[in-house]
Amino acid sequence: MRFDLSDDAKGEWFKFFRSEIKENGDVTYLDPEPDAGRVRIRIAGTDIIESIREQTRKVIKEFVLNKQSRKMERVEYEDQTPEQKKKEGELIWDHAIQGWEGILDKDGNEIPCTTENKVKLMGIPQFARFVGRCLQIITGANAGMAEDEIKNS
Repeated sequence: MRFDLSDDAKGEWFKFFRSEIKENGDVTYLDPEPDAGRVRIRIAGTDIIESIREQTRKVIKEFVLNKQSRKMERVEYEDQTPEQKKKEGELIWDHAIQGWEGILDKDGNEIPCTTENKVKLMGIPQFARFVGRCLQIITGANAGMAEDEIKNS
């Protein structure tokens, strides 16, 4: 099998599809409408995730007393402020949403594909569910499920 590594960072195009949440909480994904816009989605590799974490988390290393052994031990943990957590989400969505076509505002004008607009759209549950579902499809998160189960999961 051959892979084009120069093309690896390109995402997959998905026609926008709506979803409905039933009273019991189940989500049903609908077929895209004929004039639906499309969005290019990609997953973040380990290097991207690590880079984002380095930008948005502080690693703290300190020595603490182990009460059982009564010895000092070095521990390491990550600290993140609410602002850093918000920034981390923005960076992840900015990477995952590579572009779009035909995504319109309420007046029918094309919404520019900017970081700010990606973050705004991810604040809309309908769009966030769409992106989340696309990421599930790309990663094969539903491997082993029947096709009708995937469509309605």
